Amino acid sequence: MSNSNLPNYLEYKGKYKGIFAWIFSTDHKKIGLLYLYSIMSFFIVGAILGLLMKLELIAPGKTIMEAKSYNAVFTMHGITMIFLIVVPGIPAIFGNFFLPILIGAKDVFYPKLNLLSWWLYIIGAAIALSSQFMNGASPDTGWTFYAPYSFRTQSNVLPALIGAFVLGFSSILTGLNFIVTMHRMRAPGMGWFKMPLFPWTLYGTAWIQLLATPVIGITLLMVVAERVLNIGFFDPALGGDPVLYQHLFWIYSHPAVYIMILPAMGVISEVIPTFAKKEIFGYNAIVISTLLIAFVGYFVWGHHMFTAGMSETSLFAFSFLTFLVAIPSAIKIFNWLATLYKGSIVLKTPMYWAVSFLFVFMIGGLSGLVLGAMAINVHLHDTAFVVSHFHFIVFGGVGFAFFAGIHYWFPKIYGKMYDAWWADTGWIVFFFGFLLLYTPMFYLGIAGMPRRYYDYVPEFHFANILSSFGAFIMIAGLVIIIINLFRSAKNGEKAEVSPWGGQTLEWTISSPPILENFEEIPEIK
Repeated sequence: MSNSNLPNYLEYKGKYKGIFAWIFSTDHKKIGLLYLYSIMSFFIVGAILGLLMKLELIAPGKTIMEAKSYNAVFTMHGITMIFLIVVPGIPAIFGNFFLPILIGAKDVFYPKLNLLSWWLYIIGAAIALSSQFMNGASPDTGWTFYAPYSFRTQSNVLPALIGAFVLGFSSILTGLNFIVTMHRMRAPGMGWFKMPLFPWTLYGTAWIQLLATPVIGITLLMVVAERVLNIGFFDPALGGDPVLYQHLFWIYSHPAVYIMILPAMGVISEVIPTFAKKEIFGYNAIVISTLLIAFVGYFVWGHHMFTAGMSETSLFAFSFLTFLVAIPSAIKIFNWLATLYKGSIVLKTPMYWAVSFLFVFMIGGLSGLVLGAMAINVHLHDTAFVVSHFHFIVFGGVGFAFFAGIHYWFPKIYGKMYDAWWADTGWIVFFFGFLLLYTPMFYLGIAGMPRRYYDYVPEFHFANILSSFGAFIMIAGLVIIIINLFRSAKNGEKAEVSPWGGQTLEWTISSPPILENFEEIPEIK
């Protein structure tokens, strides 16, 4: 090991130097870090846009922006958060860095394809965000690009559509690479049911990326053709059907929720056994429930469209399937709780995030069952209740699991320890701010406040004040977390090989790992 302060895999320069040693590297660990720094940069932008929206909603009437500007801000907030952060998020960062290590491999199966996926991610992001700086108005369709507005608006929707299309290719390549890596590069003796649970969730996610993402790619191209060529896929004036767009969009976008949440569940399945000092309860049940979530998730898209005018048979079928998909998610919750039962629980920062994940995910899941009931859905559709449910699942689920993962694996990635007091402080401030931000939205939705509106009647004022203050508190917690991790990566104390006592393969190698992870490929017995 070198005497310098750099992680071992960062000392190796290959034939490039400086920034080129990063952006042309095929080392899975460097690519994981490229994704980490890119995604965190976009996350800060998306969080600032969200804060501007809550500042506008702090009082009735105009506060800091007009309705048109508000539409543009929430569109870019949605596009940034969904396509640039939560969809690629955990697989691109922790999947790239730790999947080969967890299965005893030296790298992913296609290293150059892995690098290409990051390049496509950056190119897609640049194209999508360029819509803000071109002549004309910023996109104002929302992140869903609903027809017919998406091809009738005069705003710069075209770059956003093309950017999202390119980002889809990045997602497909990542999924393909992970599937082949797990099939072909597991260490000797590591059968499928000896793999850690995080790779299993990446496996289920990869199949969704591979099979569902082409649907959204084709759909976005159809909207581009509609705008440029007036073909008439979705335009009623030309014989098209706007509801067809909703079907095609949600056929991808509901499985995309599982692209977001399954890897998050995998992270939690690594953290909880480590800090409970027990083996995971019901390993086989968690594996099977992971694959069931991935499979059944393809068939529930219609619950987004209960008010769109589907047949009664379709309504009953989609409502039933929505309740059905909750079962494998509940299996995971019970297995995690059973793992904690009578465990020798050690409360460290990753464990705080993991337990708070269980809390917010159950709230998000139960509120999803409320929306899955047809009669209630008609009342709550397109209200602030949906916004709250969505953020409890996507931000509460993926965000809390990401912070659990980054605090869990930080010593392994950088070979340094973070300041535990500041880490715990960041967690409690963020957690309190999160609940204050999104919980009042449940009440607002039940009371009838529509989503995506930049103004509201005075009756909704108090709950909106609470929600807006929650946003400021949550951002304060986020600032504490990011500054603490950034400082610790540079100046933290040296980490042990296994500071938490983890039992998976990454805790058996040096911190940080050497260039090809293992001196020799381990044999699993």
